[in-house]
Amino acid sequence: MTGQAIAGVLPCIAQIVSVLSVPEKDTPNMNAGQESPKSAFAYFLTSMLVSALTLLAFLFSLKNTASKSTIKAATNDLETAEEDELVVGLWTLFRKLRFMALAVFLCFGITMVFPVFTQAILSVHPEDAAPRLLKPACFIPLAFLVWNMGDLAGRLVTAIPRSTLIHWPRTILLLSILRLIFVPLYLLCNVHGKGAAVNSDTFYLIFVQFLFGLTNGYIGSNCMMGIGVWVDTEEREAAGGFMGLMIIGGLTVGSLFSFFAS
Repeated sequence: MTGQAIAGVLPCIAQIVSVLSVPEKDTPNMNAGQESPKSAFAYFLTSMLVSALTLLAFLFSLKNTASKSTIKAATNDLETAEEDELVVGLWTLFRKLRFMALAVFLCFGITMVFPVFTQAILSVHPEDAAPRLLKPACFIPLAFLVWNMGDLAGRLVTAIPRSTLIHWPRTILLLSILRLIFVPLYLLCNVHGKGAAVNSDTFYLIFVQFLFGLTNGYIGSNCMMGIGVWVDTEEREAAGGFMGLMIIGGLTVGSLFSFFAS
């Protein structure tokens, strides 16, 4: 799951760099994301560069003899596993993983409110007097970057065994429910530039964005890591698919609610 978090960080950095790499226009009412055609081109060029490097790395791995033998061995193991595949009912998995399943469903469902607020919240500094990093064209991707950095940090923290909660599924579910508190915290910020109850970008970026991302990564990783503790060995593969289904369900429901809320 760490790779997903990294995939969220890199585009934000690329967008910020692409905006800052283009001289600022004198047009005061320019919308975020439309600061310059050159900025969009720089962002596209960065994406193409990353894609090209990924393709080269993939081609290199194919030519590597060790990689070929590893892939062949993995394929043989997969074929053997498919022959001995155990059919496990969804209800059986839910009874064993009910707290983890509900926690990951709520976690990702609640998380889907963050894009709605992030694209609407502006810096508390007046745009005409703010540093370029705090103007909408940079501030919005900066907020996404901070959230994704928190998400990445939350996933990395679970690599420390003593920091995990995989043996306390009820606690994980409680923490997932408590994440609802971030919704009113977002409302304290400068939504649509109408003024903020807490007049601080630090409050928004650190205490709201970063912590919201941190809890998402931490709870989500704990839920997925805890699968092996609560199911039998032969059920782990099916349990992984079941938890993936719960994640997709949470994202879907969260997206629908966010769509209507926006």
